[in-house]
Amino acid sequence: MAGTESRDPELVRTMFGAISRRYDLLNRVLSLGQDVRWRRRAAAEAVAGLPPPVSTEIVLDLCGGTGDLAVEIARCRSDIRVICADFAHPMLVRAAAKFARRGLAGRCLPLEADALHLPIADCALGIVTVAFGIRNFSDLDAGLREILRVLRPGGRLVVLEFSRPTAPLFSRLYAFYLHRVLPRLGDRVSGRRGPYGYLARTIADFPEPAMLAGLLRDAGFAAAGWIPLSGGIVCIHTAIKG
Repeated sequence: MAGTESRDPELVRTMFGAISRRYDLLNRVLSLGQDVRWRRRAAAEAVAGLPPPVSTEIVLDLCGGTGDLAVEIARCRSDIRVICADFAHPMLVRAAAKFARRGLAGRCLPLEADALHLPIADCALGIVTVAFGIRNFSDLDAGLREILRVLRPGGRLVVLEFSRPTAPLFSRLYAFYLHRVLPRLGDRVSGRRGPYGYLARTIADFPEPAMLAGLLRDAGFAAAGWIPLSGGIVCIHTAIKG
């Protein structure tokens, strides 16, 4: 797998299933509430350039977890339907409940599926999104090729993912938070030991934005680029299927 260490899918599935109950709370606490803004920006980027409503546009949100990004995408336009796909069943249970509470059960649909083996036809979709999940692919190259397969020509991929700031002082402060503060705080809030040490390691191991853009191009995408947010803590990566 290019750019990341090997990840055991079953261990990742079990880990995320175990923290699903407090996953949303952890996201808010550990990001100081910024994850809401990041997802909203990614949702707007995903639907940017869509033509006026003619027929329903279906968006696939991979590694959709508890459905936060799916909700933001559905709120962008009433003609959008979102498939929220994840391979951790407890996450999808919470996503389905969230969709029902917010009156989106008919427009946001949970799908239990592995991102590397999607039960979706070739060239079926115009938009695929992934928020904070592409780091967990057991094979990044294979995952990118699978996304390319289900996108139709001209289709858009939008990835919201953690990155690392480049400003020297901010970079040092962020590294201290990531490796010293976040694992301890995450384990305490989640009631589980280990998941947020894993998070810190996968962020540190993940390709820099320019390298990820190169991997996207190698997989067959065109126009790969990125937008840094919050001083480079996260980036929105975009690419088009040629």
